[in-house]
Amino acid sequence: MRHMILTGTLMLALSTTAMASQIYKWVDDKGVTHFGAQPPQDQQATTINTATPPPRPATSTPAPGAGEQADPEQAAIDKKVKEDVAKQEAERKQYCETARTNLAQLENNPRVRIEDGGEVRRIGEDERQERITELKKSIAENCK
Repeated sequence: MRHMILTGTLMLALSTTAMASQIYKWVDDKGVTHFGAQPPQDQQATTINTATPPPRPATSTPAPGAGEQADPEQAAIDKKVKEDVAKQEAERKQYCETARTNLAQLENNPRVRIEDGGEVRRIGEDERQERITELKKSIAENCK
C-alpha cells in the first residue's frame, strides 16, 4: 500500500512538468495582445517560457544603503519614534503580565478581597465573574 502511494505521489509530482505546453504570445492588427497554446496561422508569435518567472522590474528609487548618509534630522526623528514604540511595547508587556496575574488570581480564588476607597471588601461571585470576563476580553485584544 505504501509503495502505491509513493509511486502515485511521484507520478503526480512529475506530471506537472510533462503536461506543460508551449505558450505563444502575439499582437493582432488592432494592437491587442493575445496568448494561446496554438500560434496564429497568419502572424508571427513569440514563445513564452513558463518554467521561470519573469524578471522583476528595477525599482525607480534605490533604498538608502550602508554607503549612503541619511538626513540627520530624519535619523533623529526615526530614533525618537523607535524609542517611543519600544516604550509602548514595554508598557503593553507589563500590562499583559499584570492582567494575566490578576486573571489567574480571580479564577483560582473564589474569595477575592479588594481595596475600595480605603476599605477592604470581599467581591461577590457575580462581580468576580464579570471581572474575569473583562480581563479575558482585554487580554485577547491587547496581548498577543
